[in-house]
Amino acid sequence: MKKTAIEDIGLLIMRIGAGGMMLTHGYPKLMRLFGDEPIKFMDFVGIGSAASLSLAVFAEVVCSILVMIGFKTRLATIPLMVTMLTAAFIAHAADPFGKKELPLLYFVVFLGILIFGSGKFSVDGFSNRKSVYYKG
Repeated sequence: MKKTAIEDIGLLIMRIGAGGMMLTHGYPKLMRLFGDEPIKFMDFVGIGSAASLSLAVFAEVVCSILVMIGFKTRLATIPLMVTMLTAAFIAHAADPFGKKELPLLYFVVFLGILIFGSGKFSVDGFSNRKSVYYKG
């Protein structure tokens, strides 16, 4: 089934909105990672605080930017979804649902982007149009 232009615009808005808002969570972690203070971050898989923070920064900064520009979008959503599930069920395991709600909402949005792709208005969409196999 061929997507309509309004669906592609919706995917663009969803990608830029979710990726941009995720950057507001990733940027402070990036500053903490490269700051002068000792790294204090939850070691959620037993690899150390610095490595755990690095994984969170990769997802919340690098992958968010990839989602926003629509480059390797489906692949970029996977670390974001893993990070959001980790935040909801490990970092906030003992917290009330209200603390889990935001990471779960991000998870659902990134899952939608994974399922539907980046749309026509993206680097992925542009490179697909240049392909001889593109039927759009």
